[in-house]
Amino acid sequence: MAATEPVDLSVADLHPALGDPALTSMNFLNEVSERYPAAVSLAAGRPYEEFFDLTAVHRHLDTFHRHLVDDLGHRPEQARRLLLQYGRTKGIVHHLIARNLAVDEGITVDPEDIVVTVGCQEAMFLVLRALRAGPTDVLLAVAPTYVGLTGAARLVDLPVWPVAGGSAGVDLTDLAAQVRRARAAGLRPRACYVMPDFANPSGVSIDTAHRQRLLDLAAQEDLLLLEDNPYGLFHTDDGPRPPTLKALDTGRRVVYLGSFAKTVLPGARVGYVVADQRVVGPDGRVGPLADQLAMIKSMVTVNTSPIAQAVIGGRLLEHGCSLVAANTRERAAYTRNLRHLVAGLTRRFPALPDQSARPDQPAVRWTVPAGGFFVVVTVPFPVDDALLDRSARDYGVLWTPMAHFYDDTAPVHALRLSVSAVTPEQIDVGLDRLAALIIDELTRRAG
Repeated sequence: MAATEPVDLSVADLHPALGDPALTSMNFLNEVSERYPAAVSLAAGRPYEEFFDLTAVHRHLDTFHRHLVDDLGHRPEQARRLLLQYGRTKGIVHHLIARNLAVDEGITVDPEDIVVTVGCQEAMFLVLRALRAGPTDVLLAVAPTYVGLTGAARLVDLPVWPVAGGSAGVDLTDLAAQVRRARAAGLRPRACYVMPDFANPSGVSIDTAHRQRLLDLAAQEDLLLLEDNPYGLFHTDDGPRPPTLKALDTGRRVVYLGSFAKTVLPGARVGYVVADQRVVGPDGRVGPLADQLAMIKSMVTVNTSPIAQAVIGGRLLEHGCSLVAANTRERAAYTRNLRHLVAGLTRRFPALPDQSARPDQPAVRWTVPAGGFFVVVTVPFPVDDALLDRSARDYGVLWTPMAHFYDDTAPVHALRLSVSAVTPEQIDVGLDRLAALIIDELTRRAG
């Protein structure tokens, strides 16, 4: 081969995860959105943009800078260096995150048990990379599962075993059975990934009693729980929120994954992980799992942008470190949109029986979650990417096929709708177009 000849690579020569559907899913959905920009998107789980304020970003940065000087006693040159230079791998707003967890969630945690990450996605990757010690390790995850978790597991060669979710949020009988089945096969289940509050994509939540039983089972089976909580603040009623698994955790069973993408600003790309599990080193010294995660992070992203952290820190400081207080408008908007979507589905789809599959079931049915961003609509025909493409092209509406959240190729008769990034008027237009698609599809299949 001549020295000037270009080099081409085959995907077969790269990491096998690069051809996995879990890694191509998000790109496909983004490509569909780009091809059909005029389509109403009930697909994106992005936060509401109406409240974005560029001037607030500068204010938050100034607030955090004053905190460094006035509250923490840094000299001006130290504060400037802290914000503009390479930073501490574990982060510089860990103390404020610890205060936020105490104020909003009743979680008491040492700030040194926290690693501030580049979004929650990096937090997932760091934890999975640390837990995957050998080829017999496996991860359990409640199905349907957030595709970002599945993709991260693929990249660290950690197989994902699905656990049934069901109406309770996690089927504990199936979880115990999957743990024992894995061990009988000579495998080591390291953890179970769960999203207890308004899960993505199902929208299902786990009640308090079931959360405690989940913790009891994890202790009985010597299993870690990876709790992901991006939507927990966005409940639709005014009653008390269920405690997080981490708030109930008395045995350091829970690794807690957090994100400021939905509650502050997605563009900052700041998340975190609470990893207070004790790790005994080769020299006998004991430290938190967070220290091990920080070592991995130092080889991946070095540190999370201090300026981005400062924006998050300033927002926290301006609201007494309470994201509940900081998200009053956002919660009201999501509650309004969720109720509007459910009412719109009720008007557009009367309870006609499903003649093609189960006469005792309505032809079209949907979940009614108590909060969060997502509603799942079940229909009596397979929902796939080809149908989504036709929906966008011919009907002008986008949604997400639920098949993207299952780790197999079996047909899935459901789609996910998101209410987070749209107005009520856009919801109405989108539902009119979705209803036309579904009715046409039912008519075509019946004929």
